[in-house]
Amino acid sequence: MEKQLLDGHVVSKEIRDDLKNRVFKLKEQGITPCLATILVGDNSSSETYVKMKGNACEKIGMKSIRIHLPEQTTTEELLEQIQRLNDDTNVHGILLQHPVPEHIDERLAFETISLEKDVDGVTSAGYGQTALGFGKFPSCTPAAIMEMIHHYQIKVSGKFAVVVGRSPILGKPVSAMLLNEDATVTTCHSYTENLPSILKQADIVIAAVGKPNFIKGEWLKEGVIVLDAGYNKGNVGDVDFDSCYQKASAITPVPGGVGPVTITMLLKQTVIAAEEKLNTMNQIA
Repeated sequence: MEKQLLDGHVVSKEIRDDLKNRVFKLKEQGITPCLATILVGDNSSSETYVKMKGNACEKIGMKSIRIHLPEQTTTEELLEQIQRLNDDTNVHGILLQHPVPEHIDERLAFETISLEKDVDGVTSAGYGQTALGFGKFPSCTPAAIMEMIHHYQIKVSGKFAVVVGRSPILGKPVSAMLLNEDATVTTCHSYTENLPSILKQADIVIAAVGKPNFIKGEWLKEGVIVLDAGYNKGNVGDVDFDSCYQKASAITPVPGGVGPVTITMLLKQTVIAAEEKLNTMNQIA
């Protein structure tokens, strides 16, 4: 059986090359796409992620604004910062880095982000639109998974897809997106009984459970397509790669699979937000 390694770097480069041209055209018309990232507290991993996103913006000609708030920031103070960015016409996308300190109402903060600037797909309205099939900005990891499926021309319609994980920014939205493309979808989670027997039937497996090496090759059928959205300590995904590789016809590596495309989708959705802003301005003019 021929095996295909689904390389996220290849997909990411193709998208970013296109985005560079789109950013250049926007700049010619007086708009520089701008992503604002908010980090609350001193989580070193979060600091690294925010820095990576800012660097990625700069490489394609976008602008990035980093707002670093102290650990003791209150919910009200955070909401004021978000509202200020909502009102700033030069900001096209807003990202609140997860997690925030426990004393902050994170859901309320997410909901304060303007839908037009919710390029990370964290608002309930954005999620609802994604589920209904007309969302502009789905959560970035589900968007990356679907982008890889489209790039590699993986047939989804009529296939049985099993999503392992039900988080509101990964498992749930990617289940809805697969369903919208005519897959038959089962969403599994920590309470699912007989998980191996369900996975054994799957044509497509999306691993999004947050447990290293959790899904085993013996649980899968020959020829399955595996997209691993997990990223755990030690640079390992949610599937046991070696054993799953033996069964799969196509599989994403970790690192180098879904991850690079996830950041790229954040850039893409910010560029789209800037393009829509320009269209609105032209219509008013």
